[in-house]
Amino acid sequence: MKNHSFHFLAIAIVAAVTPLAAQNTPASAASGDKTIPRAADGKPDLSGVWQALGVSLTGETPAPPARGGAPGGAGRGAGRGPREAPPYKPELMAKVRELVADPANSPSARCMLLGVPAITMNPMPLEIVQTPKKTVMLYEVMRAYRIIPTDRDHPKDLDPTYMGDSVGHWEGDTYVVDVTGFNDKTWLDGAGHFHSDALHVVERYTRTPQDTIHYEVTAEDPNVLTKPWKVVDAQLRHPPREDRIMEYECDNNIDLSHIVKPGSR
Repeated sequence: MKNHSFHFLAIAIVAAVTPLAAQNTPASAASGDKTIPRAADGKPDLSGVWQALGVSLTGETPAPPARGGAPGGAGRGAGRGPREAPPYKPELMAKVRELVADPANSPSARCMLLGVPAITMNPMPLEIVQTPKKTVMLYEVMRAYRIIPTDRDHPKDLDPTYMGDSVGHWEGDTYVVDVTGFNDKTWLDGAGHFHSDALHVVERYTRTPQDTIHYEVTAEDPNVLTKPWKVVDAQLRHPPREDRIMEYECDNNIDLSHIVKPGSR
């Protein structure tokens, strides 16, 4: 597998336009599909290295996305469509336009952690390590990680952080992750879509028989959004021979000198 580390401006742009899976839950989640791999405790096995749709897993230019279909249907690229922008309060749209106008405003340009859900929708690979009591997500980008317990709730007093605090539980064959306790320094995606420290995110991971994770996320932020923002995406599993994430070094951002004004770093 080729090293996936590339400059941050590309990350921001690609993450903003990564296509989506269809807006419906895979049939495997409702039927208890026995064809999907399962862990020793009977839960769907999410372990492995995964990568968001829209980016080649082996280095070649990906084919244009197919239209129609549904997650888990024929083909691993079926059922993708355009992503709707977060529903901002009208008086805040000027701030969104201001942020996206200058690439130096992107948190990734200054090597900040991308936050949730942006880091999961990022085009660089992530590795999931699943156990009965916790799930660990290791991200190639920024060398970030999340340790998600499945046997407890959020602590009562949370210090705001870039990645927030995550707790998980199973609803049938779907792994549900509740995330809260964010600071206000990250974006929802790579397109200037900021949030406040009131952000609350719920992620839903459902494995399909086609080596795909149907990824559905709902973000709520009453301080900036008029209603919840829902996104559906997909993660494709890497072949076993390439089942690893690579080293990533933010300081090698070759575009930083072009997108950050002199003296501002």
